Amino acid sequence: MNKNKNLIKNIAKLFIIMYIFFNSYLFQCIPIYLFNIDINNISGSMQVILNSFSNIVLVLILFIIYRKDLKKDWLTFKSKLVDNLNTGFTYWFCGLFIMLISNLIINFVFKAGAAGNEETVQSMIKYLPWLMFINAGFIAPFNEEIIFRKTFKDIFKNKWAFVFISSLIFGGAHVIGNVSNFLDILYIIPYGALGGAFALAYYKSDSIFTSMTVHMFHNSVLVLLSIL
Repeated sequence: MNKNKNLIKNIAKLFIIMYIFFNSYLFQCIPIYLFNIDINNISGSMQVILNSFSNIVLVLILFIIYRKDLKKDWLTFKSKLVDNLNTGFTYWFCGLFIMLISNLIINFVFKAGAAGNEETVQSMIKYLPWLMFINAGFIAPFNEEIIFRKTFKDIFKNKWAFVFISSLIFGGAHVIGNVSNFLDILYIIPYGALGGAFALAYYKSDSIFTSMTVHMFHNSVLVLLSIL
C-alpha cells in the first residue's frame, strides 16, 4: 500500500514539475511587471537576463521540493568522490562519443544543418556571454538533472526503463521547440545519447550530483569554447 502511495505521489510530482518546467518562461513576467519592461522592445541582452531569472526561480522551486534528497545525495557523492567522478566522466565520454557520431551523420548524410537548440544558445551567448556561461553552464544543468533524472528515477526503478525514458524525454525537450521539419526530430538521438549517459551515471552512483557535475562540465566547456 505504501509503495503504491509513494508511486502515485512521485507521478503527481513529476507531472507538476514538468508543467512548471515547460511554463517557467512565465516567471519572466515578474521582472517585466516590476521594472515596467516593454515586451514589444526587448533586446537580446534583456532576453538573456529574463531567461536567467526564470531559471533561477526554477532552481529555488526544485531546491525547496527536493532539499532533503539533495542533502542525502550530496553526502553520498562526497563519500565516494573519486569513484563517483570516475563513473560520471566515463559515462559522459561514452555519451559524448555517440553524440558526436550521430551529429556527424545527421549533418553530413541527411544535411540537416545545426540543431535549433544549439543555434538559440549560440545567439544568446553573443549578447551576455558570461551570464550565459553561468546560466547554461551551471543553472540549467541543475534544473535539468532534477527534472529529467531525479523525477524519473523516483518512478522507474528498472535501470533500462529509467535510462530510456529519461534520455527520450531529455532529447525531446531539447528539440521540441525548434522543429521546422522532420530532420530536426533526428536531433533527439544525440541529445538523448548524452541524457542516457547522465542517467547511467546517476543510477550507478546513486547520487544526482554525479550526473549534475558532468552535465555542468559538458555545458561549461561548450559555452567557454564559444566565448573564447
